[in-house]
Amino acid sequence: MKYLDEYRDADAVRKAAELIRRACTRPWTLMEICGGQTHSIMRFGLEELLPQEIALVHGPGCPVCVTPVEILDEAMEIAARPEVTFCSFGDMLRVPGSRTDLFGVKSRGGDVRIVYSPMDALQLAREMPDRQVVFFAVGFETTAPANAMAAFQAHQEGLKNFSLLVSHVLVPPAMEALLSSTLNKVQGFLAAGHVCTVMGTGEYLPLAEKFKVPIVVTGFEPVDILEGVLACVKQLEAGRHEVENQYARSVSAQGNKPAQDLIAKVLRVIPRRWRGLGEIPRSGLGLKAPYDAYDAEKRFGPFDAKPFEAPECIAGEILQGLKKPGDCSAFGKKCTPENPLGAPMVSSEGACSAYYRYKRTS
Repeated sequence: MKYLDEYRDADAVRKAAELIRRACTRPWTLMEICGGQTHSIMRFGLEELLPQEIALVHGPGCPVCVTPVEILDEAMEIAARPEVTFCSFGDMLRVPGSRTDLFGVKSRGGDVRIVYSPMDALQLAREMPDRQVVFFAVGFETTAPANAMAAFQAHQEGLKNFSLLVSHVLVPPAMEALLSSTLNKVQGFLAAGHVCTVMGTGEYLPLAEKFKVPIVVTGFEPVDILEGVLACVKQLEAGRHEVENQYARSVSAQGNKPAQDLIAKVLRVIPRRWRGLGEIPRSGLGLKAPYDAYDAEKRFGPFDAKPFEAPECIAGEILQGLKKPGDCSAFGKKCTPENPLGAPMVSSEGACSAYYRYKRTS
């Protein structure tokens, strides 16, 4: 399959790995900022192909994982209401809140449904005018256009029984927060290709200049990732700090302008709490007027929020690239995909899930 097989070609992978070995003369720490990249690294054993001087650490690149517990608790409270049909992508249903998850709400009689698009939830609202239909709008910039379109269409049609529980987060502010930390050890980034497909590459230019770090927009296949690592290493070895685009087959510098315009029309930039990182200024999206009439927090709140996280879970340190899943005493023992203590173990893009699936030794 074009654009798949060629980026998994074994000879191309070996060639890229050899070029990295030749280019690298000193230790460097790189962070991939996308959970899909993390899973590819683990699945294909890419770390084992890199020279020992290269350390890959995993960042807050999973929107499910960084959704704060208080938003999850709000989701459970809304979903348990008898008049509500609560719709979500499947990977949110096992993510633990303070006391339960959405599967638990469903098992106790809540009308919780897996959908594949916010448009599916919108259609349910049209078909069930006597029900309140809520869609759990979680994601990075990648899913923001579809969620914005759902709110836009609901407003155009005058639907009164549809709303969005919004927990959108933005990647560049999170990168800035990581780089600003006194604990930061990241010297270069592999940026998320799908985010840049929507937003372009311009937002990364100030970060690269301010913090003197190379940022390479990277795809998700083995050759993509190794080419991204190579570009980062070459810049670091040469003392450069630029934004490069490895994923040019999907990403342009300007991004998707119609999608950006839709986001700007419906959503506004707000502060947002991130699990493990705390509140980051201007790092989230919320509904702007008049579309805030479809804000589920306003429609169903206030909430009795008393968030609680398992004290032994080190998800926050993992999401900051300070520790890896194997450093957690609960990993693979008390914390498993069937009984997750934190979101990174159960999300399809979570680092703990990747390690459990591809790198577990016992």
